[in-house]
Amino acid sequence: MAKETPASSSMPSGLKAYTVPIFLFVLAMFFQLFLLPRSFPPSHYDVLGVKMYSSVDDVKDAYQTVASKWDSGSGVSLPADFVKIQYAYELLTNLVWKRDYDLYAIDESVHIIEELEKQYAVEDFAKIKLPLLEVVSYEPEREGFMSITSQDFASKFQDSKPWLIQVYSSGSNSSAQFATAWRRIVALLDGVANHAMLELGDVQLVTYLAEKKPTGQVFFRKGLPSIFSFPPNCKTADCLIRFEGELSADAITDWFATTVLGLPRVFYHTKETLVSKFLSKVPPNKVKVILFSQTGERATPIVRQAAKDYWNFASLSHVLWREEDASFWWNALEVESAPAIVIMKDPGSKPVVYHGSGNRTWFLDILEQNKQLLLPQLRSTTSMELGCDARGYSRAGYDKVTWYCAILVGRQSVELNKMRETMCRVQDALSKYDDSDDASKDPSITPAASAHKSKRLSFAWLDGEAQNKYCFFYVQSETSYDTCGTRRAPIDVPRILIVRYHRNATETANAEQKSSKWPKTVWQSEADDVDPAAQLVVSYDGTAEIPQIIKWLSKMVDDGDNRNLPFYRAKTPELVPESAEPMRSGVPKTVKATQKLLSLWNRIKDYLADPRMGPTLLLGALLSAGNVWWMRSRSSTQQPAQTNQPSPNQPADNVEEKKKKERKREQRRRNAKEEEVPASITDNEPKDAVQILSSGSDSD
Repeated sequence: MAKETPASSSMPSGLKAYTVPIFLFVLAMFFQLFLLPRSFPPSHYDVLGVKMYSSVDDVKDAYQTVASKWDSGSGVSLPADFVKIQYAYELLTNLVWKRDYDLYAIDESVHIIEELEKQYAVEDFAKIKLPLLEVVSYEPEREGFMSITSQDFASKFQDSKPWLIQVYSSGSNSSAQFATAWRRIVALLDGVANHAMLELGDVQLVTYLAEKKPTGQVFFRKGLPSIFSFPPNCKTADCLIRFEGELSADAITDWFATTVLGLPRVFYHTKETLVSKFLSKVPPNKVKVILFSQTGERATPIVRQAAKDYWNFASLSHVLWREEDASFWWNALEVESAPAIVIMKDPGSKPVVYHGSGNRTWFLDILEQNKQLLLPQLRSTTSMELGCDARGYSRAGYDKVTWYCAILVGRQSVELNKMRETMCRVQDALSKYDDSDDASKDPSITPAASAHKSKRLSFAWLDGEAQNKYCFFYVQSETSYDTCGTRRAPIDVPRILIVRYHRNATETANAEQKSSKWPKTVWQSEADDVDPAAQLVVSYDGTAEIPQIIKWLSKMVDDGDNRNLPFYRAKTPELVPESAEPMRSGVPKTVKATQKLLSLWNRIKDYLADPRMGPTLLLGALLSAGNVWWMRSRSSTQQPAQTNQPSPNQPADNVEEKKKKERKREQRRRNAKEEEVPASITDNEPKDAVQILSSGSDSD
């Protein structure tokens, strides 16, 4: 087998050492030869053979020179070349188009060149219709749109409302075509956000707000018009949000409501999914609002803002109106046509339908009037408002010392829903009772009706499973588990209770006076740890007939008002705070992740289009190659350290000879240590040495 020479074996190691410089060099060449020409195609100035940013007069002179060659027949003859030259001339002689092209690289009609090249590929260029470009003069002020300039930019941001701004050009055909959509957006954002338009001629403000490439050049990634927003309390370009989606009124308003305002979405449902995905999932304490739409547009910011403001009271949903479903919606909800608003409250209650499309005030008034259920749920957040709390007061005012609360108690079930419907009818009957006519007065109904109209009698229902302690406190019987607590058997027995609250003003005043003068003892603190209002509870054990329930309520109210009942106070268990339904607002996490990846990819493309990238990579390749060469040359000049291990290229005989010489030197060193060395005059004096005086000494 032939032995590998040292020169041939060092070739792979040398290539491996120069891997990074070679990679950077190849990358630099790829960027310069392939990526850079695609990012920087020949400009329209190059087509005419003039310098970049030449004046209009220079452009005209260059065009006349080319035109004279056409006339003489010695110049361009291909239609494709003619189209490019004519397009460049028309673009660069229009002052607005030239400004947009020079400052912001905007060339929104460049697609015309490719279209005409295909159309006149085999025809004479003389047949091309001129001019190629249609001049547009767009003036938003005439349409009543608000404009913003660098002079009044700071003064516009006086309130905390968000801003939606459109950047446009007076010569842009795309901006002119977008005017209808912008008018729709302005109408939808009325009362929700401020809006304004910014013309490209305001170079100072446009440069401040526009995107910038790594080279510092101002540009608009999606062209014109460009949409961006200042969120609430944002007044600088550092916090603005840019819109990068489809330029439509529906897409922009949805983006603004979701991303900028953080409002919840209002989803669309069909007749097949309305019950399963909306009605059955709405909490029992909330009103259901169904909005019928003719267009299928996403919920406007006003609707979504209302969904956020009334989140604790109502849930909203959209339904797209279809003529083939008209009979279904009429039979189910009595909806004749769209647009319409349907309010669904308690189980069994008739839906309230509003037809037509009103303004923002009309819509909010409907929600405000219908935000409460007919029979509200007794919760920790509603007990005081309903007057069903011994720590509070009557809905009639603080001066009323006696008031009542009729409570329907039970677990969530079909039986409870039926009784809720019954109690709603009881309320309705008491509300419609006319006690002004003596002839039609019914003594068995008048006490309850009068108390209800004077707001001394309230109605509510209680979830016996969620509020089990509260339920057991009032329902103290052997069959209380049929109503309260976790369901143990397939039995649900709703119960009707009436609670009489009574405040003794004298005792309350005396108690407050004593507590202010003297410190409380332990026994006094325990005695005072009760609700200020006395409570008497009576359970209804009759049938579910509405007249009987009304008569029973009237008798309880009459007895509570006229009889001298004992004043008994107790400590009512606290109502458990119900977990609020989470509000799904803002941008979903998946969309946020997609937006971040898209933003990262855009930044990468911006750097790939940077003309400085190629020279930078080439410089990095040279520096890396120089560093590798210096390190290798430095290591080759150093003497290799002696070692007992043979090198791969060293003969075996030389190794053995070196080992023998090393052993001989080691033996000589050992022998030298063992030899006795004679004492010298420079040796140190021993510790036990004694000096002996001679006879000829001068000492005594």
